[in-house]
Amino acid sequence: MPTISYNESVKRRIADKPELAGEMLEDAVNSLLAGELDEGRLLLRQYVKATIGFQELAERTGKIDKALMRTLSAQGNPTATNLFEIIQACVKAEGVSLSAHVVRDGGMNTPAPI
Repeated sequence: MPTISYNESVKRRIADKPELAGEMLEDAVNSLLAGELDEGRLLLRQYVKATIGFQELAERTGKIDKALMRTLSAQGNPTATNLFEIIQACVKAEGVSLSAHVVRDGGMNTPAPI
């Protein structure tokens, strides 16, 4: 019985259930916003590999694909500008939008009085 790679398995799952791609992107961005930078970069890398690929990302950002691969690797150290350019290109490719909201400690979601 032939085995398939992890990346191929993820691509097949996304082909069967396209909304998973958006969920992958959301997980990556949430990790980055939560300060889990290593995890967020690697999740973003998995998203790119499973969806548009680094060549397409390079075309969308005007950067070199190998540099993007290094940027999103475990040893990567992207600038905020580079990271947000990558995220913006992924958001556009996915056809979604991002929003953030502040949740106060204790789960209270109401604005504080000014």
